Amino acid sequence: MKLATRKIIREIDRISIEEYGILGIILMENAGRAVAKVILNEFPSARKVAVFAGSGNNGGDGFVVARHLISKGLEVTTYLVSDPSKYRGDALTNFEILKKIGGKIVEVKNGFSVYEGADVIVDAIFGTGLDREVEGIHKQAIEFINSQPVPRVSIDIPSGLNTDTGFPLGTAVRADITVTFVLPKLGFAIYPGIDFTGKLYVADITTPKFLESDIPFELITYDTVGKILKPRHPNTHKGTYGHLFILAGSPGKTGAATLTATGALRVGTGLVTVGVPESLNPIMEEKITEAMTEPIPETKDHTFGRESIGVALNIMSARKTALAIGPGISTTDDTAEFLYEILRNSSLPIVIDADGITLVARNPDILKETKVPVILTPHPGEMSRLTSKTVEEIQKDRIGIAMNFASMYNAYIVLKGARTVIATPSGKVFINPTGNPGMASGGMGDILTGVIGGFLAQRYNPEDACTLGVFLHGLAGDMVAEKKGEAGIIATDVGEMLPEAIRRILEGRREEFFHIVY
Repeated sequence: MKLATRKIIREIDRISIEEYGILGIILMENAGRAVAKVILNEFPSARKVAVFAGSGNNGGDGFVVARHLISKGLEVTTYLVSDPSKYRGDALTNFEILKKIGGKIVEVKNGFSVYEGADVIVDAIFGTGLDREVEGIHKQAIEFINSQPVPRVSIDIPSGLNTDTGFPLGTAVRADITVTFVLPKLGFAIYPGIDFTGKLYVADITTPKFLESDIPFELITYDTVGKILKPRHPNTHKGTYGHLFILAGSPGKTGAATLTATGALRVGTGLVTVGVPESLNPIMEEKITEAMTEPIPETKDHTFGRESIGVALNIMSARKTALAIGPGISTTDDTAEFLYEILRNSSLPIVIDADGITLVARNPDILKETKVPVILTPHPGEMSRLTSKTVEEIQKDRIGIAMNFASMYNAYIVLKGARTVIATPSGKVFINPTGNPGMASGGMGDILTGVIGGFLAQRYNPEDACTLGVFLHGLAGDMVAEKKGEAGIIATDVGEMLPEAIRRILEGRREEFFHIVY
């Protein structure tokens, strides 16, 4: 499902009206009718509705909602939180219609003592065009709406929410339901916007669908990954599904290598080989059964170093199809030299995680020396090291920072966290809705590295490997939480659940992340 920014949705509206002759008043009528339909379906016992209307087109949508609910026999009061002399165009037309049919309209001038109570409140104060801090009577209205113990339904966007960032502009309505038009807005798909949006409905108001084709922002859905995931053909063998080479581990961190292998195996990779410093190889042979191991010459500290490079490159050239590197490899200078030479000389697509990212952060320009697609999977702390920005700065602009880094270094960025962001070198952004707080435990990132590496090895392109891998990893975590609860989930649980998560996708699961208004 594509996601729209303020600029994108404004342009879709403009083209629909100016170039295709779809009158604005038709779009407003379709929008208001859709919101009324959702209210009637969600709250069948509601008899009394309050609409709080601002001065722009969002207020005009509110007038249409009020009219449709009145026609269904509900008692509707429309509270004006702006000077009615400011209404123009389609909003003014619908305001006049509401007056003519006898709709009850109350101006809010001196506080909210005029409020008569309601079973449902409709928020029609601000739309997607808001780009300033909310203040004055509008701020008071939003705070009053939030204080009421009844369901709140926002039209298009919770009033006060920034369309693009999801952050409140001073304050914002905390909606129980948002009925948005044309497409979900980018700010709905990320935190903190998710906390303000509530249950999300998407209504088609008859703008041309082909205007959405070049939008670079997308929420990953079951439909998205269902189109990517390839069913396994009966006439195949293990070679059909690729061979992932993993370079991971150092003293005390063989678990990272094991979990990476688990992630790859559990998404159907045909063959997996784990290369570890040679003194750790006996441990790895005990820890893993289905994956093969390769002892790699090591430094005196039992880590990868200069002496490891030639052997590792030779193994990579022996019919491997992808490389995963970084989990638990340590961050010594010797290991840094090893990593940089592997990146310079690899002919395999690469996914880099954990210690590998920390070493790249010392020399980000090494990414410009690679000859193959590179995926990095940083958490916010690692992204901070890569960009020299604080974690707070990262979290305030996850999409923008990921996009800039991906573009600058021609890399795929998987910025992990609640609503993981995937940014591609071509400027696309995918936001992942799966996953839960139970996955905030050690080893989860290693499983993800194996999952993405496994899909790379199976010859999925990097964009699809990231998109499918991140969604599937989070889905497996959600399925574990369904059975066990969130507290106490470990990485191995998620790895074991991956085949069932794949099956759920292939079965064509119904979307859980938004609802379509038909």
